[in-house]
Amino acid sequence: MTNAPVEGPSWFTGLDLAPAADRPELLAAPVLAALSAAPDVDVLAAPIDPELSDTAAFCEHYGIPGAASANCVITMGKREGQQRWAAVVVLATTRADVNGAVRRRLDVRKISFAPMDEATGRTGMEYGGITPIGLPVDWPVLVDGAVAAAGPVVIGSGIRGSKIVIDGAALASLPGAEIIEGLARPA
Repeated sequence: MTNAPVEGPSWFTGLDLAPAADRPELLAAPVLAALSAAPDVDVLAAPIDPELSDTAAFCEHYGIPGAASANCVITMGKREGQQRWAAVVVLATTRADVNGAVRRRLDVRKISFAPMDEATGRTGMEYGGITPIGLPVDWPVLVDGAVAAAGPVVIGSGIRGSKIVIDGAALASLPGAEIIEGLARPA
C-alpha cells in the first residue's frame, strides 16, 4: 500500500479520530495485522455507536457525506465447481454492479453477495464492519475508480463499533486490488 496523507474536510470533526496504530482495540484482528505489516500507511480510527454502523445511519448521524464514505461487500460465485470470492469497494452514493462488472471480472455464470455467516467467518470481521484491509490474500479486491479518486474516505474497521479513514488511493493499492472503472452505478 502507498502512504497517502489523510487530511480532510470539515466532516472529520464529527469523529474522534486518532492514528489507527494507537487504537488497536478499534480494529478487527485481521485489519490490525494487515496495518501492522504496512506501518507507512496513514490510517485513522474512530469509535462509533455500533447501532449506527450501517452506512446510511452512520452518515446521517455523524454528518459524513455519502461521497466520502465507502462500502466493502463480499461476493461469491462458482465456475466449474470452484468457488470464487472477491471484495468490492464502492462509494456509498453508488451500488456495485455485481451482476455485470463483478461477474465478468470473476468469470462466473452466477454471482451473489456472500451470506452473512460465510462473509464474517471467512474474513474474521463483523457484519456491518467488513473492510478490504486484511482480507484473505487470494481474494481480488475490486475498487471502483471513483473510490480511488475520492481522497479520504470512511470505511469499516472490521468491527461494528468503529470506522477508519484512509485515502481511497491507498485502498486501491492493497494487495490484490484492481481499479475497475464503472464497477459501480449511481444509487
